[in-house]
Amino acid sequence: MNTRAWIVFLDESGVSLLPQVRRTYAPRGRTPLLRHRLNRKRASMAGALGFHSTDPDRGARLCFHLTPGSYDTAGLIEVLEQMKAFYRGERVALVRDGLSAHWSRAMRAWVAEQDWLTLER
Repeated sequence: MNTRAWIVFLDESGVSLLPQVRRTYAPRGRTPLLRHRLNRKRASMAGALGFHSTDPDRGARLCFHLTPGSYDTAGLIEVLEQMKAFYRGERVALVRDGLSAHWSRAMRAWVAEQDWLTLER
C-alpha cells in the first residue's frame, strides 16, 4: 500500500513557572536577596514535528500547543483537533509515546472516527 502522508512526532512536556536560580553575583559581603512568588503553578506544552513521507521538498512543519496545568485525554483531543486544521486535507501518521491519555478509551473512540489519522507507538 503506497500512502502519501505526513509522519508527525508528538510529545508533551511540563514546565515549572518558578525561576531556576543557581547562583548570582553581589558585592563582597552582601548576600543577594532573590524574591519571587512561591506559587507552584505549572504549564504544559505539546509539540508536533512533521515530515512528508514522499515529498521532502515540502519541508518540515512544527506546531505546538500550550496549556496551564497538565494534559489529559480531553486536552490531547483538543490538540489533535487543531492539528487536523493545520494538516487540512492531508493524511497523517502520528507517532506518540506511551502516555496513558494517548491510549484511553475516549481517545481510541475519537481516533476511530477520524479518517485522516493513523496512530503508531
